[in-house]
Amino acid sequence: MNVKPSHLFYQTRQRRPLLDRAEGVYIWDVHGNRYIDGSSGAMVANIGHGNPRVLRAMRKQMDKATFGYRLHFENEPAEELAREVSALMPEGLDRVFFVSGGSEAVESCLKLARNWAVATGRAQRYKIVSRFPSYHGSTMGALGVTGSTPFTAPYAPMLVEMPKVPAPTCYLDTDELSLDERGLRYADMLRDEIVRQGPETVLAFLMEPIGGASTGALVAPDSYYARIREVCEEFGILLILDEVMTGAGRTGRFMAAEHWGLRADILSVSKGFAAGYAPLGAMVADRKIVEPVLDAGGFPHGYTYAGNPLAASAGRAVLSEILEQNLIANAETMGALLKQRLQGLMHRFPFVGDVRGKGLLLAFELMDRHTKEPLDPALNAHSRLVELAYERGLIIYSRRTRGGSKGDHFMVCPPMIVTEVQIDEIMNLLNDSLSVFATEVSLPDEGTHAA
Repeated sequence: MNVKPSHLFYQTRQRRPLLDRAEGVYIWDVHGNRYIDGSSGAMVANIGHGNPRVLRAMRKQMDKATFGYRLHFENEPAEELAREVSALMPEGLDRVFFVSGGSEAVESCLKLARNWAVATGRAQRYKIVSRFPSYHGSTMGALGVTGSTPFTAPYAPMLVEMPKVPAPTCYLDTDELSLDERGLRYADMLRDEIVRQGPETVLAFLMEPIGGASTGALVAPDSYYARIREVCEEFGILLILDEVMTGAGRTGRFMAAEHWGLRADILSVSKGFAAGYAPLGAMVADRKIVEPVLDAGGFPHGYTYAGNPLAASAGRAVLSEILEQNLIANAETMGALLKQRLQGLMHRFPFVGDVRGKGLLLAFELMDRHTKEPLDPALNAHSRLVELAYERGLIIYSRRTRGGSKGDHFMVCPPMIVTEVQIDEIMNLLNDSLSVFATEVSLPDEGTHAA
């Protein structure tokens, strides 16, 4: 462990070993310990670490220029990446605004939506409805649409809190409805909230097509998605999709919304978009949203590093790897295998209550399978299991599931290059970690009874 005093500070005082190098799905610290990156960092390293083709593309751009301010110059990497991304989007969704990360991407979506309203004579519309739980970023605007109490509570007096509707946590429901009926019920909660707020004041609905860290790879019933689009169109509000975590192929489609043919008016993407090789994200918007804003005098918004040529060159190379190496199909195939293996945990550990997700955006939640009650928060399962796995060389990602105050889910989201052998390695380490955790807190482990 690195014991030198540090002048850095982030969320807590917790220290970690010094990073030495990374390659593929593996990371080594300076002591020679190897870790398998079972969460792609924070669901970022989609194409794995140290990809030589991406590094070559970045070096080539570094020899030309690493920065050119967008008000002074256009640059080829940004122009070409915008063209390539637009070609992968539905017709009309072809205006791209580059940023440096997910929070900036979501913030840009919110501000573009508002500018569109003002430019088109809808200035009374300003409310962005989102879901609870949800997470959309750490900037103040993004926090206002985030539904996670630990992240928002300290800043509550400073925030413009936006309306929330329940996330479609159908796996916790105990009614007699079918999954499709539940999906419609949750979608109609959006309609009810729009009516409650006054439709003339509601600007947009913001959601992750598949839940991220706040809900642990939550997938709604198929019926939910089409109904959400219908409700938005009924009231003339925009649909903003947060694909920061789900985009760039991780779920088995380039954008997760493609699983349901769901079309956004504006969307955000980051994380796996440049896969950790450079800070990069994007807002992608329908030209029908962008053109009125530009016609009305422009979009009063921007970031210094928007369209940075080095970041864009990394993004182009990452996108090329995703498409040329067929990594989206591998995410779908390996994701199905990993999900099946995670579901197998439920046979050994009765306290593994749910497994969910698509592609390589997967999670499992600890709870009483019958009552749906989470584990006692005092057990700190969300942090303890992560530490046990880390000690064994497996990196996974956790959050408190139910609004951030209780519940424990763990995201298992390795890079899209993962192989069956590496999935076996992940599962062996995860089984061992769960077994130790079960022993520590006196939870059942059926594996201990095997002869």
